[in-house]
Amino acid sequence: MFAKRRNKLKNTGRMSTQEHEVSARPFNGRVRIMSAGYLIADSTNAIELAETGYGNVYYIPKTDIRMDLFVPSATRTDCPYKGAASYWTIDAGAVSIEDAAWSYEQPLPAVSVIAGHLAFSPSKIDAIESTSA
Repeated sequence: MFAKRRNKLKNTGRMSTQEHEVSARPFNGRVRIMSAGYLIADSTNAIELAETGYGNVYYIPKTDIRMDLFVPSATRTDCPYKGAASYWTIDAGAVSIEDAAWSYEQPLPAVSVIAGHLAFSPSKIDAIESTSA
């Protein structure tokens, strides 16, 4: 169902100021995302991003996501630490969940490892399951 990619990322990203820190590293385990009655992502290639003031967020490669259930949203935001974010809507037939995920297609260099990955809004999906290896 999902493309498998066994090579783990060797790069990690980190950017910090005196008051704010962002770091990204490969997550050593499996992450599954469920929403709208579907398993929409299943990955052993997730990136875990930690940012001051926020809970840790998993970024899942698009190759491990049911991208056939997603359409781009018109929503855009800018983060001074990660760059410009694009949002994605789950479109699963009778179910539509606007801005359920976001991505940084051209993130700032310090977090370039999240390019081509999506993160999911916990308030808009059913479950994020993670298990460490």
